[in-house]
Amino acid sequence: MKYALIGCGRIATNHVKAVINNKEKLDFVAVCDILPDAMVTLLAKHDLQDEKSIKRFSDYKKMIDLNPDLDLVAIATESGVHAQIALYCIDHGINVIIEKPMAMSMTDAEEIIKRSRENNVKVSVCHQNRFNIAIQETRQALESGRFGKLSHGSINVRWNRNRNYYDQATWRGKWASDGGCLFNQCIHGIDLLRWMMGDEVEEVYGVTKQQFHDYLEAEDIGMAVVKFKNGAVGTIEGTVNVYPKNLEETLYLFGETGTVKIGGTSTNNIDVWDFADESDLDRKNKGLQEVTSNVYGNGHTSLYADVIDAIEKDREPYINAIAGRNAVEMILAIYQSAATGNPVKLPLSDVASTDFVGRFDK
Repeated sequence: MKYALIGCGRIATNHVKAVINNKEKLDFVAVCDILPDAMVTLLAKHDLQDEKSIKRFSDYKKMIDLNPDLDLVAIATESGVHAQIALYCIDHGINVIIEKPMAMSMTDAEEIIKRSRENNVKVSVCHQNRFNIAIQETRQALESGRFGKLSHGSINVRWNRNRNYYDQATWRGKWASDGGCLFNQCIHGIDLLRWMMGDEVEEVYGVTKQQFHDYLEAEDIGMAVVKFKNGAVGTIEGTVNVYPKNLEETLYLFGETGTVKIGGTSTNNIDVWDFADESDLDRKNKGLQEVTSNVYGNGHTSLYADVIDAIEKDREPYINAIAGRNAVEMILAIYQSAATGNPVKLPLSDVASTDFVGRFDK
């Protein structure tokens, strides 16, 4: 499959690693970034700088127009342009992998779903932590009914992002291009919580603040209580205010006959694994640790393999556009609740991150 990458920033190296790890299936033909040096640096990092077959472009539309036979494009740009690039690819019949968040508005998220169906192309969103070993083991236990009735769950993303991090890219922390810590750092955990707790949400009540990052437009801490339609309750804590470095990304699930705590810096370790029907097979999960080189985990390679298989077999990707939409909806609901001071009923419609411009202006 002919593959191209749009965006060569911080997360792009995980995409290139995934391409290399799936090289039997992918032909890396083009890369695109508005900054030529970013393309040079990325390709050199992976010893691809001398690959003449990888064409370089500064305009994604030109890249797509000159490569009409592209099968798969990954979008790893700043968040605010994910949707417009994805829709351009979809309208040209190209399958897409979109970095999180899929979009910054419900309108764009729904449009991606609609047009991908009309054009019969596959869309997958990079909620790659779903492929973590700890998460997969927990999901299997959940689907087999080992938790019994779910009582409650929580996600705690307690990270650090300092001034230096935000100064590296001017789009960070802005409502139109990024949102705050919930949209950027905490969306993976929010996706996991919603997915594990049954996906169907009744109501969200949220609070967001800007405590230490007054040079940003958006929040540096967000907290929420979520009422799920199955009767379970969820809590969310997401922040970049932890001193002096990342502390944890921890998912808790509490059921009638099971308790699991998944910890580590990116929900990659099993800290607690207790079930009423425990067997010898459960021993392998107690204390399980998956080694990762960074907070993004190892899931991109598995996500790419799944998307390739989905294209070959004409099926939905494991993490599809609806999953991407659901994560966006959760965060926009928290933003809306925090802005109004009232609980917000789901589903949401016609809400965008830019609705909250000026929220923390002094």
